[in-house]
Amino acid sequence: MKIAILVFSLVIAFSSAVFAPTPANIIFDTDMGNDVDDALALAMLHAFQNRHEVNLLAVTVTKDNRWAAPYVDLVNSFYGRAEIPIGAVRNGKTPESNPMIQVPSERRRPDGNFVYPHRILDGAQAPEAVSLLRQTLARQMDGSVVIVQVGFSTNLARLLETKPDASSPDDGPTLIRKKVCLLSVMAGNFANGQPEFNLAKDVPSAVRLFHDWPTPIVVSGFEIGTALPFPAERIEHDFAYVQDHPVAEAYRSYMKMPYDRPTWDLTAVLYAVRPDEKYFSLSPSGTITVLPDGSSHFERSPGGHHRYLVLKDEQRARTLEAMILLASQPPANCGHHQ
Repeated sequence: MKIAILVFSLVIAFSSAVFAPTPANIIFDTDMGNDVDDALALAMLHAFQNRHEVNLLAVTVTKDNRWAAPYVDLVNSFYGRAEIPIGAVRNGKTPESNPMIQVPSERRRPDGNFVYPHRILDGAQAPEAVSLLRQTLARQMDGSVVIVQVGFSTNLARLLETKPDASSPDDGPTLIRKKVCLLSVMAGNFANGQPEFNLAKDVPSAVRLFHDWPTPIVVSGFEIGTALPFPAERIEHDFAYVQDHPVAEAYRSYMKMPYDRPTWDLTAVLYAVRPDEKYFSLSPSGTITVLPDGSSHFERSPGGHHRYLVLKDEQRARTLEAMILLASQPPANCGHHQ
């Protein structure tokens, strides 16, 4: 009997080992501070990590403002992950500040302590983003990294141009080809071909990225997040498990409440982590070209490495609810924040 129980236990243990999904190794590249969907997308990644679906390796910032890295740092700290490395762009785009990142970063209690503790007080204190990207990729298993880019292409285009260094003997394209299995991007507009913010703010980098990036790219266009607005009442209700929440505060600081905001960046995160869950459909394979005005052109081709997300009417409710629940999931150490 004991032998039978032991065998049964071994079978169960083996089954668990075989079927336990391996967390996706994620690098999140964001223009945090230009719109509030970046903050909600980062909150989603922490929820995924709580669920052992993700290992958030690093966050790199493409908004060249001093408050962007501190805000990322305080969100990571709120979720109990102050150790996640953060890299900041140098000589990047959109240097202007925004209350959504500045207000939570500066806010203090009557005793002088930060409401949201963080160690990076100015983006200049964070390591340079491209160096951090190289270091992070070099340490990972081949073919194991998913990069989610929800801002400008500045950092990743510069990564493509890097030469061998102390982090890796590989140049940028070789390092990317070895380590990255997918690039999930929020950019472009595949409904009407209009110029789109993330592309238009740094056109040369976007052109370079889509022309030279050596792995598959899946793009969530402007039209996808626009069709899935995050309801203001869910911000007020679902984040109220704690008095001071850095994501809800960013949302309230970004614009006068109540307002529903598109979930652009959240969609790129959801696809990157759960590509097989049918939250979205996919275009055929092809090639995306970025045009000088910041618009994008898709040309179908069987050998193309690019696809874009398609949202069907029957997918909307489930997809939006998944993003709302993930973005508002309390930290694993929620009691610490009461």
